[in-house]
Amino acid sequence: MPIVNIQVTREGSTPERDSVTAEEKAALIKGVSELLRDVLNKPLESTFVVIEEVDTDNWGWGGLPALEYRRKLAAMKETGEG
Repeated sequence: MPIVNIQVTREGSTPERDSVTAEEKAALIKGVSELLRDVLNKPLESTFVVIEEVDTDNWGWGGLPALEYRRKLAAMKETGEG
């Protein structure tokens, strides 16, 4: 029985949204389940998919909180450093 964990940031796919929609989550669940069926021959009914939305202040990269790192990248692009 496969268990797939998907983590996405709690942001949404467009600027006016702050989370992933139910429809997008359903598409992720369907797509991952079908991929495991097609590649590993796992039945859909034996595949579990867990989607966790992570607040942007709970992750980071480049040694900085995510939003701060993004601001740094944006500033570098504006000044031609990046």
